[in-house]
Amino acid sequence: MLGKKPVSLRTPFSYQVHTEEKGAASRLASKLTEQLENVPSYRDIVVICIGTDRSTGDSLGPIIGSNLEKTPLKRFCVYGTLAKPVHAVNLEETIEMIQHYHHRPYVVAIDACLGRLKNVGKINFSEGPVIPGAAMKKKLPHVGDMHVTGIVNVSGMMEYFVLQNTRLHTVMTMAECISQGFVLADNKLKINSSSVVTNKPSDTPIHSKGLSKMESAFSIQEENNK
Repeated sequence: MLGKKPVSLRTPFSYQVHTEEKGAASRLASKLTEQLENVPSYRDIVVICIGTDRSTGDSLGPIIGSNLEKTPLKRFCVYGTLAKPVHAVNLEETIEMIQHYHHRPYVVAIDACLGRLKNVGKINFSEGPVIPGAAMKKKLPHVGDMHVTGIVNVSGMMEYFVLQNTRLHTVMTMAECISQGFVLADNKLKINSSSVVTNKPSDTPIHSKGLSKMESAFSIQEENNK
């Protein structure tokens, strides 16, 4: 990165929990509630689940989106499902649409990421945007005021093939945990009563503008974990 970051006395929020830890979903929910309860009620909290169903490893986001779509949510507006995924081809269009339909949206991005072997299965919830496409060296918009990433496999070499050969069980287990975390958090957050979302995600078509031969390769973030 070029240039220097401004000096800040505040350490950005970051939390990590392993999917297999007891009460992982409840712990994640507590942190989500803690960080999101101060978002003003006039701001819509938009959850963008990034990924594609064309790749096992990169399907984490769309599976979570589909899980959340089945649940009546009070505070969260969800974009990105198995039926209507948000990926490299339509990411910019989706961001523009969200800015148009939602009043000062507070965005939480969800994406799959690659990391060290010992960290596979860990869920990261951190302040700041996610960087889709980082592992594949693709330039895509940074997304989110906060982000949740799930480490689905090992980074290092041939990431595209790694994604294609990621265990579905790993992805499904992580997706279930993260989905439960968001549902529990939604139950704890206050209802957005001062603003009305007139355009629900289920009513909003997300067009891909064609297909990409490397669709899944774009929407993956490489996570450097210790």
